[in-house]
Amino acid sequence: MSSRGPHVEDPTQKPLALIGFMGSGKSVVGAIVAERARAPLFDLDLMIQDEAGKSITEIFATGGEHAFRKLEARLLPSTLQPGAVVALGGGALINDASWAIVAGRAVTIYLEVPFETIWSRISKVSGRPLASGRSHDDVESLFERRRPRYEQALHRVDGDRPPAEVADEVIKLWSA
Repeated sequence: MSSRGPHVEDPTQKPLALIGFMGSGKSVVGAIVAERARAPLFDLDLMIQDEAGKSITEIFATGGEHAFRKLEARLLPSTLQPGAVVALGGGALINDASWAIVAGRAVTIYLEVPFETIWSRISKVSGRPLASGRSHDDVESLFERRRPRYEQALHRVDGDRPPAEVADEVIKLWSA
């Protein structure tokens, strides 16, 4: 492995799975890590949108959360390729079977961000159906329900910093 991160050519390198609540920076940090490590990036939410031919908001509006989670669970295993960086959706691992797959096949890193920081990032942004139109307390309750799963990750990284700094630490942990 180089100082820039794992080599993509290494078929034994476990994929990196970035986990955390919506707005924790998984997509941004994942893109930086993938670029620096010259690794493929799989952003599960974008893959779901591509597969469905709809935005996440439209998927929720037409099929509900159940339809979204079903598609998410179907696509998830295909992301866990050797040497890949995977940015998972905030709720992708609430299902025990999905958690077992990811925990068994990937290096899991929780981007830990205080809820107030997350709220400042997501409260005025559209396209997040589990946050749009919900109160601070409702979204914080969802965060608290999911947090125990996130905390099961192999590593935790302080995600309340500039994304490039977070990516540096993630690469070090993934390369170890």
